Amino acid sequence: MKAFFALLGLSVLAMNVQAETHHVEIKKYKFIPQHIEINAGDTVVWTNKEKRQYHSVWFKSLNPEEPEYVFPDETVTMTFNDAGELNYECGPHPEMTGSVSVVK
Repeated sequence: MKAFFALLGLSVLAMNVQAETHHVEIKKYKFIPQHIEINAGDTVVWTNKEKRQYHSVWFKSLNPEEPEYVFPDETVTMTFNDAGELNYECGPHPEMTGSVSVVK
């Protein structure tokens, strides 16, 4: 009986740690929301909601070279496995900044 409850407890814990997908919109020269907090293993999807303007989602601490541009209605997807605070910006518009806080 104890083994049953131990296994039941583990399965409940496993259900609570499923990865989630979070969404950030790029519009009006801003990342919305500008800051998000996620769990390790979660995914973030950035969607360019501008009508004409391209942007990038550039984590300089992860990649010294600017990534490809995100054109209107396109997305960028990243999964974060390690805890930490990561800042990013738009290459063509460096005043556009955001951050992702990854917690365990």
